[in-house]
Amino acid sequence: MNIQTKYHGEVDITEDTILSFEKGIPGFPDEKKFTLLPLPDQTVVSVLQSVETTDLAFVIADPYSFYEKYDFALDDTTVELLQIDSAEDVSAFVILSVHDPFEASTANLQAPIIVNVKNNLAKQVIINDEKYKTKHPLFGQPAKG
Repeated sequence: MNIQTKYHGEVDITEDTILSFEKGIPGFPDEKKFTLLPLPDQTVVSVLQSVETTDLAFVIADPYSFYEKYDFALDDTTVELLQIDSAEDVSAFVILSVHDPFEASTANLQAPIIVNVKNNLAKQVIINDEKYKTKHPLFGQPAKG
C-alpha cells in the first residue's frame, strides 16, 4: 500500500510493517497505525510515521545507543496488552526532539515506545521514575542507571 509521509514523500509499505497502537499514542488517541521508516545513513535514528496522517511523524531512536544503562520494567497490563512472551520479543524506542545543532537534541526517556517485534503490537508507556525526563539531553549527560 502507498502512503504519503512527512519526510519521505510517497512510500510503499506492506501490512507486515504496520505497528498497531490499540489505544493510540498519548495526545493522538485516534492514531492507531504507524510504520517505521529508516533515515538515510542511519541505524540508530528512524521515523515513526502515521499510516493515515501524512503530517504526523516522530523522529525516534534506539535509546541504548545513547544511554547504555537505560532500564525500566513493564507492568503486567502492558505485557498482556502487547502479548509479550519474552524480553527478546521487545524493541524499545524513544521520541527525539531534534534541534540544530543535533548535539542539542533531547530524548523522551520517560515515555518509550514499546514494540512486540513478533506481532507488531505497540504502546507508548509512561515510566514513573524521576531519573528519566521527557527532555533528556542526548549528549553530555548520561542517564542515571
